[in-house]
Amino acid sequence: MDAVSIKLFLYVVIVLSATFHEYAHGFIAYKLGDSTAKNEGRLTLNPMAHIDLMGTVVIPLFLLFYSGMFIGWAKPVPYNPYNLRDQKYGSLKVGIAGPLANFLIALILGMFIRFAPVSLPFLMALSIIVYINIFLGLFNLLPFPPLDGSKVFADLFPRSRHFMERIGFFGILLALPLAFFVLPVLAKFLFWLIVGSEFGI
Repeated sequence: MDAVSIKLFLYVVIVLSATFHEYAHGFIAYKLGDSTAKNEGRLTLNPMAHIDLMGTVVIPLFLLFYSGMFIGWAKPVPYNPYNLRDQKYGSLKVGIAGPLANFLIALILGMFIRFAPVSLPFLMALSIIVYINIFLGLFNLLPFPPLDGSKVFADLFPRSRHFMERIGFFGILLALPLAFFVLPVLAKFLFWLIVGSEFGI
């Protein structure tokens, strides 16, 4: 594939992976008793329901084609924590559902790569999907607002909740250095554990 096709493929994979991520949040919230996402039409795997014009289209496409990097976001799936049957750990379960969905995609496709004989182009395409989902799962588990990890961390360590609320959206500035310098190493290691070979085969 040429450079433009590769970038478009990366973009589509990220958008679809983010769609599964957001759907998982809404699905777990619904299973725990909150129908907010369903009532607002967000309990769906249709990517259009989760697209944020600036965060999913304008900014990521601009950066992808003019800088080679990708930063973006989807519309967060809404839920009402007071509707959850599990008031102690319900928010934690909803928060961690998105990253776990990405890890599940990576695990299923990674096992397919590991054990199924496939052609090289198809293998490379699946490898990219696996790596992206590993990276998305790791990134969203970072304990900085507005990422899912901040909600998980706040539920596990309630005393940190005030700190999380104070730094707010600026937490993303703390997450980005880790995303650029630490997570790629960890993502490649997890890719190797799942697939049994290094990323880039």
